[in-house]
Amino acid sequence: MLGSAAVVGVGESVYYKAGRAPDTVEQLASTAIRNAVADAGLEMADIDGVVTYNTPLDSAGLKAANMASWLGFGDLKFAANPTSGGGNLGAATVAMADAAVSSGYARNVVVYRALAQGTKRYGLVHGPNLVGGEAAYRTPYGLGAPVAFNAVLAMKYMHDHSISQDALAEIALASYAHAQQNPRAVMYGKPLSREVYHASRWIAEPFHLFDCCQENDGACAIVVTSGEHARDLPNTPAYIRAAASGMQPKGGYWAFNDDAFPSGRYATIGRDLWNRAGVRPEDIDVAQFYENFTGTTLMAIADMGFCRPEELEAFVSDGRLRAPDGGLPINTSGGNLAEAYIHGLQLINEAVRQIRGESVNQVPDVELSLSVAGPGTPPGSAVLFSRSAA
Repeated sequence: MLGSAAVVGVGESVYYKAGRAPDTVEQLASTAIRNAVADAGLEMADIDGVVTYNTPLDSAGLKAANMASWLGFGDLKFAANPTSGGGNLGAATVAMADAAVSSGYARNVVVYRALAQGTKRYGLVHGPNLVGGEAAYRTPYGLGAPVAFNAVLAMKYMHDHSISQDALAEIALASYAHAQQNPRAVMYGKPLSREVYHASRWIAEPFHLFDCCQENDGACAIVVTSGEHARDLPNTPAYIRAAASGMQPKGGYWAFNDDAFPSGRYATIGRDLWNRAGVRPEDIDVAQFYENFTGTTLMAIADMGFCRPEELEAFVSDGRLRAPDGGLPINTSGGNLAEAYIHGLQLINEAVRQIRGESVNQVPDVELSLSVAGPGTPPGSAVLFSRSAA
């Protein structure tokens, strides 16, 4: 890593409310990939690598081999899909593309993610009537949905570290404020006040309605190439300074009996990222944090080393999370809460735009732009972009 590869193209489809897209999931993916390749100044035949991530509920048409054939890629020399299958994988896909390019397995790698709720994902029963494995420890007790078992995690964490509901509100309010400057955002033109936030209905305490990510239709994509090749292409490269993926010991136990409970199980990722990058949290200019729910975003801020858990209340208050002048502006396009939920990959696009100076909520003089994918379904991941190669 250390700048041996860079993101040179970003693209997306229109973002729609769940089930509202007029296109299929394959068409949405095609639009995002075409836009990213064109943005990079490349042709489809130049693409020889592809990385994506999906879940069992996704359309089979999102398989990399299908997309590469339909879109007219060149000889496909590298294809990968990271383990697990949640929003925790956004940064891991970038790390895989970096590894492919830096090792010489491929020259130009597309990373993409697409969702179309109208065809598959949520709202329908897809599984058996009996639960087993990890779900047997949760579902019979009312923790069948992600919002419920993440609520248990957040409630314990807030109790242990004296964190109030207002700290959660700061995450939501920052994202909605940033979305008002972003015409791509599904919540563009729909501002959120603190009063409306607190008055909104409970979904699973401590999460109000506005603490929960959206469900959306749409797709986004990036193009990764070598740092050397990037200098010949039209856009300012976002060099991949470092990435990390993993979890703490026993972090894969979702019965909440692992050693890290109730943290985000993310401390090892922060430690590895900073050691590999040769920088510290205080050096970061802007960050995009995956928000499945605001509580886990708070955990990620602490686990990544920006402050101690007992300092979170003060750390996120007084506009610190707002662009352009906050101490750590986060989710500057609106994030999963207010721009769109494309399984978190749209956060990578925004991290790259901050390096380029093209964000709708641009932070001045960005040198280091962070994207944190998780915590969510472990293992999680994070990636750090820099304006200059190390």
